[in-house]
Amino acid sequence: MTAPSTPVQPPSPDRPGEAARRALSGIFLINGALFATWAVNIPGIRDALNLSEAQIGAALLAIGLGSLCSMTLTGGWTARHGSHRVTWVAAVLCMLTLLPPFLAPSLPLLIAALAVLGAANGSMDVAMNAQGVTVEQRLNRPVMSRLHAYFSLGGVIGAALGTLLVGRVPMTTHALGVTVVTAAAALIAGRFLLPDRPQPTPTPATPGAAPRRVPISAAAALLGALCFLGMLSEGANYDWAALYFRDVLGSPGGQAGLGYAAFVTTMTLGRWFGDRLRTRLGDEPIVRGGALITAAGLGLALLTRDPLPAAAGFALSGLGLSNVVPVMYGAAGHALGGRGIAQVASIGYGGFLLGPPAIGFIAAQVGLPAALGLALAGALLITLLGGRAFALIRR
Repeated sequence: MTAPSTPVQPPSPDRPGEAARRALSGIFLINGALFATWAVNIPGIRDALNLSEAQIGAALLAIGLGSLCSMTLTGGWTARHGSHRVTWVAAVLCMLTLLPPFLAPSLPLLIAALAVLGAANGSMDVAMNAQGVTVEQRLNRPVMSRLHAYFSLGGVIGAALGTLLVGRVPMTTHALGVTVVTAAAALIAGRFLLPDRPQPTPTPATPGAAPRRVPISAAAALLGALCFLGMLSEGANYDWAALYFRDVLGSPGGQAGLGYAAFVTTMTLGRWFGDRLRTRLGDEPIVRGGALITAAGLGLALLTRDPLPAAAGFALSGLGLSNVVPVMYGAAGHALGGRGIAQVASIGYGGFLLGPPAIGFIAAQVGLPAALGLALAGALLITLLGGRAFALIRR
């Protein structure tokens, strides 16, 4: 008679790691809610300050420029102080910078306030993605795609709240309420983030000399270029889908938002389930296959003049793009550290900053369908060059 076997106990959960994952998910969520709150109030701020479309464009450009400036510095900060500290501080500051643009009495002060908002967000973006890599390493499983899904979900929540409040309460009251709630959430969430091992700061060759700048590696440069193309395609979908449906397909009224809604929905769903696919398929197939799906979807949307197939095309584009940037951020962080994420993010963010205006300029010359072909070409380049990028970071 054999003794009964001892039941195998399941591994105990990593409570600090899971707490950090939940806290970081909340930080991504409030970041999305912040930008949605700003976006739904842009028409009200334009009317309050009596701004032209060109002046609004200049104000929006300030957000991107502020982000680019801070992104280049944040890699060094995370290396010296740890991504948990920088994420905590940057998240609280970013939430507090939402209110000043709503209080700005003139265009110059609005531009200054938005530049500060962009700078705080740029630091938060780099640091929270670096913290995401730390959480992945602690839990030994992918979480980056789900974190970016929370950002998208935060945007949906912020937009829904804005739809209920815009026109019913003063803009400053709306912004103040969101600021208080999100800043408090960031303050609480920061307590649960994981310390990571600070990276050594490059030492100068001679005593008293300034520290050397960290050169950008070939892997970071190529990943950054691919992120640039991915963000260009994202920005094209976000900023031009509704106009494509209205001006090219002739969709009336609310139907003009069909393509945008399809894109955002599949983008969120793709990110929500993306980590499972990363576990099964690996990072390179997700990036290259997703980019190919995006190119196919945009091709369908641009070749048809029927709104329903076009919406299906934008849905495919969102699904394909959903994990491209999160996976490349994660790959950069695992292979290159916090500075790598900062370098990749700084290059990639230029796609958001320059892509949509470039498409507008090209559209004025050759029409919007041909201009959106730039986003399609970018997706194809990711498919073609993605293998080379992942080969570099595996060395």
